[in-house]
Amino acid sequence: MPYKERLAACRSFHTGTDVLRDAGGPVTRFALAPRWLMPPLVVVTSPQGMRDVIACRDSSIDKTSGVTLEMRRLIGPNLFVVPWEEWKPRRRTLQPVFTKQSVNAFGGHIAAATASVCGAWRDGSEVDLDVEARKLTMRALGHSVLGLEPTSEHDSLAEPMRAAVSYAVSRAISPVRAPHWVPTPGRRRARRAAAVLRAAALDIVRACRADPNRSAPLVQQLIAAKDPDTGKPLADNEIADELIIFIFAGHDTTATSISYALWQLGRNRDIQDRVATEVAQLGDGELTPGDVPRLGYTVQVLKEAMRLCPPGATGSRTTTRDVEVGGYRIPAGTMLVVGRMSVHRDPTLWSEPLRFDPDRFTEEASKGRDRWQYVPFGGGPRNCVGEHFAMLEATLALATIIRLAEIDSLGEDFPMAAPFTLVAGGPIPARIKLR
Repeated sequence: MPYKERLAACRSFHTGTDVLRDAGGPVTRFALAPRWLMPPLVVVTSPQGMRDVIACRDSSIDKTSGVTLEMRRLIGPNLFVVPWEEWKPRRRTLQPVFTKQSVNAFGGHIAAATASVCGAWRDGSEVDLDVEARKLTMRALGHSVLGLEPTSEHDSLAEPMRAAVSYAVSRAISPVRAPHWVPTPGRRRARRAAAVLRAAALDIVRACRADPNRSAPLVQQLIAAKDPDTGKPLADNEIADELIIFIFAGHDTTATSISYALWQLGRNRDIQDRVATEVAQLGDGELTPGDVPRLGYTVQVLKEAMRLCPPGATGSRTTTRDVEVGGYRIPAGTMLVVGRMSVHRDPTLWSEPLRFDPDRFTEEASKGRDRWQYVPFGGGPRNCVGEHFAMLEATLALATIIRLAEIDSLGEDFPMAAPFTLVAGGPIPARIKLR
């Protein structure tokens, strides 16, 4: 491939891995610069290759790629970016906080937050599904997890987070970049954004330290968390590190999954009617985490939405010694890029892969499917620790919305952009009919 095409594919996190796979196969090596400037890259777009990379249980394939290093410099050493040896004690400490039982305890305000957003809708009005989904996820996250009111300043945290992460990713994939000590305009903006995030996170932690009865379930659990092996608790800075990435993951990624699912429901009235019928069978009371087991078809809708629009279209690792991936020897010092979205849409793995069909995820249809063919939350030891919360939030939000309103999508396409995670690349217009 010509250099410009390789560079463009590398910078397009959602479609670029398809281009590279089609040019070179499911394990594709390419370079953007001499090794002394930038490591060679290998793009992995097969279930076997995905397994070899993300199921690794030691430091031979580690989170030391340029993306994670740049993110760590800006927003701190959180669970998402730290390498294996630092990750192990942090994950031991945090895992009990994110079990299904614990998540249910701080997931009680999701339906109420969603209803408050829908309450502003008018019959026959037009809304932007992406804007509305972001609004409701931030309200749910702030109220039920962080103990903040919907009108407080945390509403403004999404933009600084996106600015910081976008800068880190852009710098990581640039073959030539200025040294870290050079105060470029982009770096100054990113550092200002990161400072806003850290100050807000530390304010929340300190407020909870000062008032143990403050209603902020996630923060209080993080304060109480201890490493089961050493008994060591998290320091305030460490809690703030985790809150920053949780705000990003709990807001940006979940909002995109909800808006994409709503857009598809607005184009497929038969599927929307099935969701509405399922929710109606639960009665008129506010939906709670206890209702999720009876929302099986709604969950299937979300799974199909995350197949076609996975929160993390790609992920990256670095080999610290020679390893085997997809049947190939990958030398130490190589950056591995896993193409989740490419696997999720691969026509050799899925029948009519671009068709929205929640019945792909019935129990019967899922039998015999390769475990690594569908990985919206990753897999292996470093799978997303917030998976239970994300699914709980999205399920209750989607069910609450469809209970309250009919959605009629006005656009034929769902534009996508991937500054890091997958987001809507423009407005997602829909007309609302209140039930």
